Amino acid sequence: MATTTPPAIGLPLAAPGERVLSARDVRTVIFASSLGTMFEWYDFYLYGSLAAIISKQFFSGVNPTAAFIFALLAFAAGFAVRPFGALIFGRLGDLVGRKYTFLVTILIMGVSTFLVGVLPGYASIGVAAPVTLISLRLLQGLALGGEYGGAATYVAEHAPNGKRGQYTAWIQTTATLGLFLSLLVILGCRLALGTEAFEAWGWRIPFLVSLVLLGVSVWIRLRLNESPVFQAMKAEGKHSKQPLRDSFGRWPNLRVVLLALFGLVMGQAVVWYAGQFYALFFLTQSLKVDGQTANLMMAAALLLGTPFFIVFGSLSDRIGRKPIILGGCLLAALTYFPLFRALTHYANPALEAAQQRAPVTVTADPASCSVQFDPVGKSKFTSPCDVAKTALVKAGVPYHNAAEFDAPPAVHVGGAVIPSYDAAAPDAKARGAAFDSTLGATLKAAGYPAKADPARTNRGMVVAILFVLVLYVTMVYGPIAAMLVEMFPTRIRYTSMSLPYHIGNGWFGGFLPTTAFAIVAATGDMYSGLWYPIVIAAVTFVVGALFVRETKDVDLRA
Repeated sequence: MATTTPPAIGLPLAAPGERVLSARDVRTVIFASSLGTMFEWYDFYLYGSLAAIISKQFFSGVNPTAAFIFALLAFAAGFAVRPFGALIFGRLGDLVGRKYTFLVTILIMGVSTFLVGVLPGYASIGVAAPVTLISLRLLQGLALGGEYGGAATYVAEHAPNGKRGQYTAWIQTTATLGLFLSLLVILGCRLALGTEAFEAWGWRIPFLVSLVLLGVSVWIRLRLNESPVFQAMKAEGKHSKQPLRDSFGRWPNLRVVLLALFGLVMGQAVVWYAGQFYALFFLTQSLKVDGQTANLMMAAALLLGTPFFIVFGSLSDRIGRKPIILGGCLLAALTYFPLFRALTHYANPALEAAQQRAPVTVTADPASCSVQFDPVGKSKFTSPCDVAKTALVKAGVPYHNAAEFDAPPAVHVGGAVIPSYDAAAPDAKARGAAFDSTLGATLKAAGYPAKADPARTNRGMVVAILFVLVLYVTMVYGPIAAMLVEMFPTRIRYTSMSLPYHIGNGWFGGFLPTTAFAIVAATGDMYSGLWYPIVIAAVTFVVGALFVRETKDVDLRA
């Protein structure tokens, strides 16, 4: 870890060979870096915002539930390769420089996003469509793996002493602003084209717009100079010639990398994705709020919450990064269950009332039941237990499981009992029609809604709950860039901070929607997926509280 020295408030003191920066120079650096990074997040998150439509366009060869989960897996593929992008571009950034490295990353991201917009769907080119889509997602993930570390390091190395939290917090706003921008563009296209045209072809427009954003980003970044701290270090011949070995092949630095991952970033990542993406998916998939309304409510919460990135980044300059980040993790772990139950209460009260009045339970011998997760659409769920669960998943009805060894598998809706059937039996077609008809009528009579009623959705309260979730995001994410930059020396900073950040956010965070919905599909409980972020946030709180040191006063030139 870099040596601790009390900082002076003001612009960075110039080291030998280092150019003195004016306040205007620093503001230009922050603006240029943040704007380019925001455009890159916009590109990356378009896919997540349009996951439901993309599942129909590129994975139409499987059933709808599997298609959505498979679309989330393709979304997660971009996150899976982010650590590899961190290694490739982090090494390049520590060898060549910060500026030119994130010029390359934004070019890769922009071109890949544009190509998604012109890619034919499954109906046109078959399996080549999802394969090509996933390949483009992998390129996006590699680019993003190199982008964030470069932008955060670049801004921190320009920031005045005592204001790194405040200045790097502008970089932290870019992920949320990129998501916000993607939602606005999507909503604008939906309103202009209508739902039918948008889902047929208009969804491509937001991807095509990325070409314009790419041009603006490249033009801005070409005007920047290299980081003065990096320039001075390189002029003195102190830069690392083997950043990967120096970062991960030496235990003292590797130990700090591991602490950064498990004591900070892992929890930050799941809070970020649970508070923004999973909350949005929960509204549309579990609560059946229409996509346009859900996007508008999430956009409102993001608009209200985004300034708090700067608030918590600035606060971390005074009281420290660690208490704010770990406080956000603890609050999330303690309150996710009541907050998401409150979302159900205010977004789809009919569903909540039906669950309380007539809870749904599947009774069967557990040995006869399969996990309701079929990402390739090849499994045949034919046992009576599987048939019952498949029907409930298809209807979007939450249920509980109960072991029953002495009676045939059945669905219990309140006091009503609907026996299931064997889908492989000779009379399966007739029995299936009767089962579906009876189940549908029983669920309808019990008050289970096919979708959320817009007239009964309390939009103000839903936005308020989403704002609280976003507030947790700002707590854990606002100070994290400054803290990661401060944990490592200049010569290997880009490489060392990028890997734990992208393992945490790319793997633990990026796989959250897929993992959580797979848990829900397996258990039938719409809230069970929350155990994933809760457990990880709690582990991070414990590890961070015990082993991670405060960093706000370190000297970046060490």
